[in-house]
Amino acid sequence: MSADTRRQKAERIRHLLDTEGDAVHENTQVFNEGRYESTANLDDYDELKNEARAIKEDAIERLPELIDQVTEAVEANGGSVYVADDAADANRYMEEVVDGRDVVKSKSMTSEEIEVNESLEARGGDVWETDLAEFVLQVADEAPSHIVAPAIHKSREEIATLFNEVFDPEEPLETAEELTRFAREYLGEKILDAEVGMTGANFVTADTGTLALVTSEGNARKCVQATDTHVAVAGVEKLVPSVEDLQPFVELIGRSGTGQDITSYVSLFTPPSDSPTFGGNELESGDDREFHLVLIDNGRMEMREDDQLRETLYCIRCSACANSCANFQHVGGHAFGGETYSGGIATGWEAGVHGEDSAAEFNDLCTGCSRCVNQCPVNIDIPWINTVVRDRINRGKDGDLDFLVEGLTPDEEPGGVDLQKRLFGNFDTLAKLGSAFAPLSNWAARTGPARSLLERTLGVDSRRELPEFERESLVEWFEKRGPRVGRDEARRQVALYPDAYTNYVRTERGKAAVRVLEALDIRVDVPPAGESGRAPLSQGMVSTAQSNANAVYDAIAPAIAAGHDVVVIEPSDLAMFHREYERLLPEDDYAALQEHSYELMEYVYGLLENGADIDVLPGGGDERIAYHSHCQQRTLDLEPYTVAVLEDCGFDVTTSDVECCGMAGSFGYKSEYYELSVDVGETLVDQFTTEDTADRTVVASGTSCLEQLDALLTRRPAHPVRLLDTQ
Repeated sequence: MSADTRRQKAERIRHLLDTEGDAVHENTQVFNEGRYESTANLDDYDELKNEARAIKEDAIERLPELIDQVTEAVEANGGSVYVADDAADANRYMEEVVDGRDVVKSKSMTSEEIEVNESLEARGGDVWETDLAEFVLQVADEAPSHIVAPAIHKSREEIATLFNEVFDPEEPLETAEELTRFAREYLGEKILDAEVGMTGANFVTADTGTLALVTSEGNARKCVQATDTHVAVAGVEKLVPSVEDLQPFVELIGRSGTGQDITSYVSLFTPPSDSPTFGGNELESGDDREFHLVLIDNGRMEMREDDQLRETLYCIRCSACANSCANFQHVGGHAFGGETYSGGIATGWEAGVHGEDSAAEFNDLCTGCSRCVNQCPVNIDIPWINTVVRDRINRGKDGDLDFLVEGLTPDEEPGGVDLQKRLFGNFDTLAKLGSAFAPLSNWAARTGPARSLLERTLGVDSRRELPEFERESLVEWFEKRGPRVGRDEARRQVALYPDAYTNYVRTERGKAAVRVLEALDIRVDVPPAGESGRAPLSQGMVSTAQSNANAVYDAIAPAIAAGHDVVVIEPSDLAMFHREYERLLPEDDYAALQEHSYELMEYVYGLLENGADIDVLPGGGDERIAYHSHCQQRTLDLEPYTVAVLEDCGFDVTTSDVECCGMAGSFGYKSEYYELSVDVGETLVDQFTTEDTADRTVVASGTSCLEQLDALLTRRPAHPVRLLDTQ
């Protein structure tokens, strides 16, 4: 990426932060809070997600069979089914069906994908969106910024100004009630006059052809019942085998998307419907109503054959991934989105239906924090899809000096990889060099010319402080020092994994971890294991990450074979061991490492629960702590262990509830994303500068979190193990 491109991207993000960020943040927070509350009330939440996942897996596996089945069911009932190869094919068919008549539509992202409105309007008919938010965007001539709430970026005041300017009502519209009433009356007339009603479909059952439409306004029912012709547009992935299969999705889709226990309207249509229609202002028989189900391929069948993109087809378009994403919360889908889709899952959709170039525009806004993973109602590994597409985008680029770059770089990637990505993806090599030449390397990196060069050529923002490397690594320190607990007296034996940052930059927390574990009668070893692969994986350098993963396992395998435990200080590296290594290591190696690896404070908690003497650790003396848990630590549900240990040691702990600190490894260093990173971080700062938290010691578990808090707060944060250090 050139310096000009980075500057343009930064300007675009800055503009959206200023113009749309507040509205998006406020509204996504409402959805988030509602989702947490609503799903907490489900006793069988995880079981429902597993059931929904299993249904989608089965449906996509049997998709050709289900397409034949639904075709037979709909045609037996008097309707028509058309399977469109692509957008042009679908629009050609619908142009013939509509034949220039006026159309009223309910909300449909698939119709946005194929741009059916433009196609039909070009043939002379009027097309009206009847969903309130879609109507607002139609009037404003803007694209949706959210899968479920397309006008989430607009405030009530902005909508009032828009309506007053465009429609010039007798009395200016101001309140939400006035705006809604106006839209309802205006669109009501359009619905009565229209001859064709177009809907999407949240689900289509193959056994009966039943459409499940989930809406908040009831407009879909009106579009169907008030018109002579009903056209339903749906991606082929919307098929599920039977009506009975709808149950878990009805339970999950509202809760996941908007935090409602159930959305206002769940409508089931088994068309063609024979209920009366409106002719002018009179009811007429609905016996002659036409029904057309248009199933869209548009790249989906290729996605089905793609082992890495296939999971995208399980998506039920709930937007939980977007709502739970800190970056999306601050800029919305006009930055974090492509031609049609937005949010975390958008990368898979855009790469599949529009191509990788569309996904490349926003893919880097996914930092792999994994907060969306637990929120997805069908358990899609969204960060992995983003990573795979990023890897493909990297490999699709060619450089003039590829042969030279490939021969000189320490990674497994082709020469065309963006140099900024290559820099951050090779952090382990950079850290080794920085440590070997410290303190000279630290001094040189801080000079004005060096910072200017880094910003111009690699996009490393000069406003960020660079890490300072220690001359002696943690591994070297431990080799000289050796273990202090004998094998015979040890409660357990541990291999303390030396992540790159702990090993070369924050060695003091690694030393503190060694001392705390030894105080609890643990014999510790610090093997020279190397970087976990998190750094290259975050840049889409999958081959390099896999190489790193194998090297780490080889270094740790002797300890696992000897029955020792693996303790990890950095949560993102434990997440690698527990999640991503399943895709990077042989099955048996992954299972062994996953079974024997623990986060540091989780391990301390387990020791204390199993009889270790808490009195050997320093008492907190009611010291007031403000604690922020790393995002991947939360995904792994490990935050409670740190809180419990600190409280048991006598600390008074309050915790943050923000999704992410905004630093996200290398993300906060990149000049194009610096303002967004800081804006996200300010949300956390707000929580730690209240009347209750302003004087508390700030504590965080993750490297990135500590860096961000150190940059944005006036008081220096600490890793929790430092509070327990016996020295």
